[in-house]
Amino acid sequence: MAPPPLPALAASTPLLHGEFGSYPARGPRFALTLTSQALHIQRLRPKPEARPRGGLVLLAEVSGCCTLRSRSPSDSAAYFCVYTYPRGRRGGRRRATRTFRADGAATYEENRAEAQRWATVLTCLLRGLPLPGDGEITSHLLPKPPRLLLLVNPFGGRGLAWQWCKSHVLPMISEAGLSFNLIQTERQNHARELVQGLSLSEWDGIITVSGDGLLYEVLNGLLSRPDWEEAVKTPVGILPCGSGNALAGAVNQHGGFEQALGIDLLLNCSLLLCRGGCRPLDLLSVTLASGSRCFSFLSVAWGFVSDVDIQSERFRALGSARFTLGTVLGLATLHTYRGRLSYLPATMEPVSPIPIPAHGLSRAKSELTLTPVPAPPVPHSPLHRSVSDLPLPLPQPALTSPDSPEPLPILFLNGGGPELARDWSGARDVPLSPDPLLPSPPGSPKSGLLSPITKGLPEMPASSGLTPIPDGDPVAISTGGPPDHLLPPLDTPLPPGWVILEGDFVLMLAISPSHLGADLVAAPHARFDDGLVHLCWVRGGISRAALLRLFLAMENGSHFSLGCPQLGYAAARAFRLEPLTTRGVLTVDGEQVEYGPLQAQVHPGLGTLLTGPPGCPGWEP
Repeated sequence: MAPPPLPALAASTPLLHGEFGSYPARGPRFALTLTSQALHIQRLRPKPEARPRGGLVLLAEVSGCCTLRSRSPSDSAAYFCVYTYPRGRRGGRRRATRTFRADGAATYEENRAEAQRWATVLTCLLRGLPLPGDGEITSHLLPKPPRLLLLVNPFGGRGLAWQWCKSHVLPMISEAGLSFNLIQTERQNHARELVQGLSLSEWDGIITVSGDGLLYEVLNGLLSRPDWEEAVKTPVGILPCGSGNALAGAVNQHGGFEQALGIDLLLNCSLLLCRGGCRPLDLLSVTLASGSRCFSFLSVAWGFVSDVDIQSERFRALGSARFTLGTVLGLATLHTYRGRLSYLPATMEPVSPIPIPAHGLSRAKSELTLTPVPAPPVPHSPLHRSVSDLPLPLPQPALTSPDSPEPLPILFLNGGGPELARDWSGARDVPLSPDPLLPSPPGSPKSGLLSPITKGLPEMPASSGLTPIPDGDPVAISTGGPPDHLLPPLDTPLPPGWVILEGDFVLMLAISPSHLGADLVAAPHARFDDGLVHLCWVRGGISRAALLRLFLAMENGSHFSLGCPQLGYAAARAFRLEPLTTRGVLTVDGEQVEYGPLQAQVHPGLGTLLTGPPGCPGWEP
């Protein structure tokens, strides 16, 4: 009989408690208490603080930790460093490090063991790993660091993706102890070609650093492989550096963070990636008029939404503001489109038009309509323009103390990793910031990098000859994937049980996650794995002012509470869209596809999404 599960630790249950010094050694001493939710810091000497400032470090704001030692042979202390990203007074996150001196024992080996014990427990908490009940806590509790493949579109959004990746993403995932290789995409569908030729057993996850378009390529590339059934299980993640960051907005909300844009959204999603954790991801199989098929993780749009998406491409240099400008222009030239929308309600038992395979897809977890309420192995191919734990040439100022003209001892990572010493400004945040991305000062050991360096600088000079590619490339067509057992051929009648709507529409949107944009919550109750496609439509006859109010309310997901008579909603398992006008725009995940009838079916939990741990609704660290 299996032992009963251990009860969950209360947020206030102390896991570790101890006394530490500071760096430099003449600074104050602290009492540290580690719980499952936070690191509590209390100053002991020279004088206890009545109201501690900076005395609470939430684990949701921690990217990682490490142990360090002094290069001075006479220093027997070990050091415990925590990397944090707290919110500043203006709301934005800023990087800060807290370094504590373990000096309670006479020998360095004993002090190092204590520092490593704290680092191990903190890392286990960050990654959701179990702690032993009465066993010894050692670094052997930690598994091998996951190896991630980062795909970066350097021209994503406003062309800042590569700079943001260097400045924010790479330092943070290195602080978390994650191993990675990085590839810059060079052309349209490059990411799709790469994942089709990868030896996926070498990777624990594929992360796109761009907008939603690059992840669309990756998923369709995985589903075009001969071994797609295994390939599509590869966890994928997104770090938002594009103009359209809808999935990142949903991940940000799932993590319990407040709505964010730009660098704040990137830092939130990077923190969640460092914590680890996956969820099943529903994918939508979309069959187009030509019979070709692609897979969507986000949305299918027709009418106003797709018009704005495609027509705003010429304003891509504005970043996410392109959609605001596109919406204004779209309202000025508002169109209606005649068409027919048919869908299989989530509450209906389907009449299967084709036999279901014996090992077909599992049923959705919930068959209830979620009515919104107000308020063979592929051979490995070489990676192009790859960089692994690349050293970034950043300045390394000398470390000096305001209290003494003598340089402070330089600390370095245990195991001989690279180190960095920053200026001591007298602030409580420790000046030392050892960073595996940075080269070691002269004379310091250079072994212990997280993974070998592949030569080749990933900088993008003006003379590189690469054509800038936007996030929205031509649609990628998938040749694999599961059969659509709920759908008859596109040119045949639908089986009984389907609902059919015909008339004039301003827009039709079929969305899987909650967000249509980083700050647009189109389906507030949607989940990554609810087994549903959420259909929203706006009938003709709506005024421009009413349509604008809908989109303004969509910023907080309250548009269904406006009582707009032209707004409709249904939760479905499959749908068919038949435009009856000769001209229009259809998009799948923001990518324009051929115009004509299409149909789609949800495949519950077909993919796997790296989301990080779920947060508490309404709680913001």
